[in-house]
Amino acid sequence: MTAAPIDEALVQGHRSTVQEAWIDYNGHMNVAYYVLAFDQATDFFTDRVGLDAAYRESANASFFVVDMNVGYRRELGAGAPLLFTTQLLDFDRKRMRFFHTMLHAEERFVAATNEILTVHVDMTARRSSPMAESVLRALEALSARQKHLPPPPEAGRVLGIRR
Repeated sequence: MTAAPIDEALVQGHRSTVQEAWIDYNGHMNVAYYVLAFDQATDFFTDRVGLDAAYRESANASFFVVDMNVGYRRELGAGAPLLFTTQLLDFDRKRMRFFHTMLHAEERFVAATNEILTVHVDMTARRSSPMAESVLRALEALSARQKHLPPPPEAGRVLGIRR
């Protein structure tokens, strides 16, 4: 089976493998480890836009997750190779909203999705603060590169029971 191509505009490169310790009593990857894997993908993404360890130290600033949605699509077992893509959905001077897709790296099926809203924080004041101009420029460039991408259908979803 040939894997579907991934749009080059998406941030990609973070890879992982489902660890045996991540498997629960149902014989598949436990929900907590999906969030861990997405957190690692978030670190990969934020490093690429300049919110890396050097920035956090020099600016005495970081970012906090204020909301997230995780959608579980297909089971994953131990040893499954993972590939993550990230689409920047929106941003302003203090916030970013982005969307990760977790793919089985070989079969390319979507295993899970993760939409995240973050806020930039001054670590001394522990309050929201504007991001550095260099980060905003990187986000603007990424946004321009991804402008042709439609929003993922799962983005902005609200939990509920359909009647």
